[in-house]
Amino acid sequence: METRSVAETVAITGGRVVPIEGDPVDGGTVLLRDGKIAAVEGPGFAVPSGADVVDATGKWVLPGFIDAHAHVGVAEEAEGWAGQDTNERTDPVAAHVRALDAINPADQGFRDAIGGGVLAVNVNPGSANPIGGQTVAIKCWGRTVDEMVLREPAGLKSALGENPKRVYGERNETPSTRLGTAAVIRGAFVAAQNYQAKLAADDSGPVERDLKLEALGRVLRREIPWRQHCHRADDIATAMRMAREFGYDLVIDHGTEAYLLADQIAAASIPVIIGPLLTSRSKVELRNRSLANPGRLAAAGVTIAITTDHPVVPIHFLIHQAAARGDDPPGAHHRVRRPDRLALGGQGRGPGDLVRRPAGRDEPRRAGLRGRAGDLPV
Repeated sequence: METRSVAETVAITGGRVVPIEGDPVDGGTVLLRDGKIAAVEGPGFAVPSGADVVDATGKWVLPGFIDAHAHVGVAEEAEGWAGQDTNERTDPVAAHVRALDAINPADQGFRDAIGGGVLAVNVNPGSANPIGGQTVAIKCWGRTVDEMVLREPAGLKSALGENPKRVYGERNETPSTRLGTAAVIRGAFVAAQNYQAKLAADDSGPVERDLKLEALGRVLRREIPWRQHCHRADDIATAMRMAREFGYDLVIDHGTEAYLLADQIAAASIPVIIGPLLTSRSKVELRNRSLANPGRLAAAGVTIAITTDHPVVPIHFLIHQAAARGDDPPGAHHRVRRPDRLALGGQGRGPGDLVRRPAGRDEPRRAGLRGRAGDLPV
């Protein structure tokens, strides 16, 4: 059987092309060389001789979507306990564990993602621990996770609210309250500050390595963002308080009641990864979940991304969540309709805190031609 070579030239022609930047192009052409986007052209573009032409007439050609918060590969589809590697529940400070080490590229969730146009994902550890571990940004295809990595680590996961107090409270261990959870996190950062000071001051020889404190040190140096799971407004306020105290870059994950503090969040330039949206109100801190919340945040000037939190909502429903986000206030649409921009960006306090560099600026975008015929996410 003849195998398509990555090195050949492919032209996707005739579709409505939505580029990373700029206005949509009707009847446009996307030219791919060596598996990367070489050009985006308008109508009348002369396709190079010998190119493999894909006719996209009547279809949309979109950048691949990005889910900035999911557990694909670590919470495997249809594998039960054997494929459940989301939380290391034995240690409330698990800064040293890495999602990278648990991702199974054979997980059905990756095939579902590609079928739904999601070509990149930020895989997070879960929210059982106050400090859950290191996240990783990956492409959704590859034989090994090492081939899939876009950025590692991409952040450090932490959790406030119901989950850690339930997990440890049921065992009569610390933390069993919200104040205990905050104390555990604060204590870990103080230990990391002391560790960094010792490294800087000790000239008598090597300091014994501590993988937890090394990971926390990267947050303190603002090399990676602090990915804070929180739903309730008071937990969001705690997240912002600790970020001010220790000076790290904060990303709010879930943010169910973030709209109640939208002005403060916008003033601090803190991005919010909101969702999942198509769920029931399964616990107390979700009582104010609403499809209108993304629009409320965007209208207030908050940079947002929409997440499935796969497998809470299956990852191929990401686009459905964006479409079903409810009635947006005036002025909201321009901030929420380009989710492809919100998980790959430059370092700083904004969308780039989620992963880092936007493909398509410093380097060509890798083409994603692995969805269903006709979907053509690029």
